Amino acid sequence: MDIAKEVAALIGRPEGVSLEYKAVLPPARTVAQLICSFANSQGGFIVLGVADVGGKLKINGLSEEFRATDITHKAIDLLSPRPGVNYEYVFHEQKRLYVIKVEKSDTPIALEGKVYVREGDHSVLKIPSTEQDNRYARIKHLSSMLKQYKKQCTSAKAKYLDHYQSVLNILDDLGSLLYPESPQKPTTSQEGKVLMRILFSSCADTFETYMSDLLYEIYLAQPATLKSSEQITVKEVLDCTDMHEFIDVYAKKKLAKLQRGSVKGFIADNPQIKGLNVFNDDLQDGIEKLLQIRHLYSHRNGIVDEKFLRYYPDLKLNDEHQMPLDNFLERFEYLAQAIDAVDRAALTKYQLASLG
Repeated sequence: MDIAKEVAALIGRPEGVSLEYKAVLPPARTVAQLICSFANSQGGFIVLGVADVGGKLKINGLSEEFRATDITHKAIDLLSPRPGVNYEYVFHEQKRLYVIKVEKSDTPIALEGKVYVREGDHSVLKIPSTEQDNRYARIKHLSSMLKQYKKQCTSAKAKYLDHYQSVLNILDDLGSLLYPESPQKPTTSQEGKVLMRILFSSCADTFETYMSDLLYEIYLAQPATLKSSEQITVKEVLDCTDMHEFIDVYAKKKLAKLQRGSVKGFIADNPQIKGLNVFNDDLQDGIEKLLQIRHLYSHRNGIVDEKFLRYYPDLKLNDEHQMPLDNFLERFEYLAQAIDAVDRAALTKYQLASLG
């Protein structure tokens, strides 16, 4: 039986351990995670161009503006070892669909060193049975929160949450260095101070990476959002090997103001994000203050300067800014909650492909 006939027999069934529908073309990493989970379970089909809305299927077809085969190739390249995969365009009810058929693998397939499996209609990370609970209750709570956030999310958010979970693991494992007296007191260890600054800066950096990745997913799912009056050079276009790389470069270019700490400038310049109506003035101000801490840690080793005092006037010039674990986790949670709100709004507004 060929793929077209197999799909004709499948469509109409609910999503499950061997079937996943996507309304739009997801990024390569999302496709890779799905292929990985099917290969490590019973095998199955990923059908692009079909939306599952509250259990009711809507066959929209897949836009021809981007080539799904290129994304599939990139996805397979992320996996080790390479699983058995077949893929092709098929027509169903006069709609053009793209179908990826994944064979069950006899050996574990990994995506960037992580193994995913199917549990019902979700693709989930397989957690080693030897993993221990976090020692500090607040870290344990945040770890559980991140797992909840991952149940329905974009590929951009999944990558963001993976990084944040790694940060929590480090904080948990190195308690004697990062909070030797208590989570409410800054560490007195010089090495601990350096590591705390590095970890906090990485959390802020990952927030920026998330915004870039989210813009990429929006452009990929809704090509019309790329159209604008902004000028680009011929060199910028020719330096990219294909359309997908250009979209990725263009999305990263939009981060310029955010990287300089201007959250309001970034929101104003990106109608795709502004239109989500998540970033009110208070949230923009809150994130901008967090990014200022990152700048101080990255460029001044935590020594307070005049610019920083404009955001934190209660401090003193040339003092060393220190952050107890509880303050770190409070800001960590603030950013994670902001990303969760943005992601849920983007999934709905732009009908992005979701993981989990």
